[in-house]
Amino acid sequence: MVDRDVPAPAAGELLVAVRAAPITPLDLLCASGTSYFGRPQTPYVPGVQGVGVVEQGSATVPAGTTVWFATSAGMRPGDGSMRALAPVAESDVVALPAGADPGLVAGLGLSAVAAWMALTWRGRLAAGEQVLVLGAGGVVGQAGVQLARAAGARRVVAAARSEQAREQALGLGADAVVALAADDTVESLAERMRAACDGPLDLVLDPLFGIPAAAALRTLRTGGRLVNLGSSASETSPIDSSTLRSRLVDVLGYTNNELTAQQRADALTRVVTEAVEGRLTVVHELVPLADAPSAWARQAQGRATGRIVLTP
Repeated sequence: MVDRDVPAPAAGELLVAVRAAPITPLDLLCASGTSYFGRPQTPYVPGVQGVGVVEQGSATVPAGTTVWFATSAGMRPGDGSMRALAPVAESDVVALPAGADPGLVAGLGLSAVAAWMALTWRGRLAAGEQVLVLGAGGVVGQAGVQLARAAGARRVVAAARSEQAREQALGLGADAVVALAADDTVESLAERMRAACDGPLDLVLDPLFGIPAAAALRTLRTGGRLVNLGSSASETSPIDSSTLRSRLVDVLGYTNNELTAQQRADALTRVVTEAVEGRLTVVHELVPLADAPSAWARQAQGRATGRIVLTP
């Protein structure tokens, strides 16, 4: 841990006293230098998002406003949210409603935005459809189970590796669960998915790719959709041509980076509203900023209890 000078806010920036800053997969990837953004200019403060209170505001976002904010730390030169005070572009700030829990909002953040927009914007989820959420133990998956229901899904099936994650998914509202195993074949996993579903699937939320995505495609109805927003299982998937052609399925990619600032703000507002009204939560762990080095290591090694959120 080191002290760094906090530059005065530039034109169009606010100064935010940070209350919560999550350690996200994007932070870990950017810091590794292996992302498609390239090696970050160092030294820099990580943190692509956070929650805080405006100290120096503007006419539209006055001092004292509680906000969620985004940064480009690790993607472009500049510091991020894992600090006590952060200058933030006003265009990257979203005011939060009364009652919003900073730690929970930080834990949800862009992961929940991704789940919501992948389901609704890219996935075109319609009321009454059946949804399969892969990787339901992760933050995107946890949010996806709950947000699919909020978007009108009649049935939500959750797939996860650990028994704890599957039990958790049921507690969050999943109608059925599917176990994912290291020795799965596409055929065996597809059969378990079909057994858990009430007829063919309409939509798959896929942060995993690999064998789980290939199996899920075989469970979709004709004209069904799979939205991929990650590769936690594998960068490649054994998808066969006959499945794509015989079912006329749509395989769609998703990234938060393609959202406009207004789309991101609207999605974040919807996510926070669901959380404030008690319909959305995620497993997260609050850790003092002073313990950031050990917390970073635990999150990177998968030893954390949910999403770690640093609290300056």
